[in-house]
Amino acid sequence: MRARPTLEKVAARAGVSRATASRVVNGSTRVAPQIREAVNRAVEELGYVPNQAARSLVTQRADSIALVFPEPATRVFSDDPTFAGIIRGVSLEIEEADKQLVLMLTGPDGSYQRVERYATNGHVDGVIVASMHGTDPLPGILTRRGVPVVCGGRPSVPGDLPYVDMDNVGGAERAVRHLVERGRRRIATIAGPQDMIAGIDRLAGYRDVLRDSDHRSIVAVGDFTRESGAIAMRQLLADDPDLDAVFAANDHAEPPLTTVRQPTVEMGRRLARMVLNPEDRAPVVLPTELVVRESTRRS
Repeated sequence: MRARPTLEKVAARAGVSRATASRVVNGSTRVAPQIREAVNRAVEELGYVPNQAARSLVTQRADSIALVFPEPATRVFSDDPTFAGIIRGVSLEIEEADKQLVLMLTGPDGSYQRVERYATNGHVDGVIVASMHGTDPLPGILTRRGVPVVCGGRPSVPGDLPYVDMDNVGGAERAVRHLVERGRRRIATIAGPQDMIAGIDRLAGYRDVLRDSDHRSIVAVGDFTRESGAIAMRQLLADDPDLDAVFAANDHAEPPLTTVRQPTVEMGRRLARMVLNPEDRAPVVLPTELVVRESTRRS
């Protein structure tokens, strides 16, 4: 079996000291360009792969970022495109930064202790917490332990935690105003869970438009899943069979529904950039877009 090339062999091939070779391999810019080129050429010729554990001891960095969803696996890996978009955006940005992504789920019981142990033992350089419910304690716990944290969605408790959010109020307002302008008079909503900021904000946007246009609010609450939407719709029709429009806080259906497009991939990218650059703590709220489809084109 061929012996694994060592840093000493890289240094010898490049004609530099081991310390200089180590600085190049660990990304230092305080090395002359021609020397850096010689070391990188030796690395390629020998097929040298840095020992990540040893490298971490030198740099005091794990070169990994954790993306945490306080959701069960069945929810994250369902047909809801929100999770896939966020994961894709974070992955793209993390890959470009030559880091590793660690996906963690805390599950329905909020077992955040496992994530806390992992993050505070030096396995990651930062944590992104998305899809938070209520007063999730994890971001605050990790921050107090010195771990950089960024939140996907505005935290429900005011504070100085950096976050990237969607314009959920504005998106809901545009969707409901579209229905009002189409002449709809009995507009119901299937609201999202009221322990999540996205659910709270979308319901607020719905109510704001109806209040301004002298319409009555008709509300059933779901949890952003297809199953809860079906239950809520049956409830709405049983209570008021004369409904002529529904604003759903989340959509998975055929034929294509008029919807509010959320830039979930861009949200993932912004979250990753923010956790990679802890000094960038200014909150970001991304715009949404109303997309008119078959469900509201006919009167």
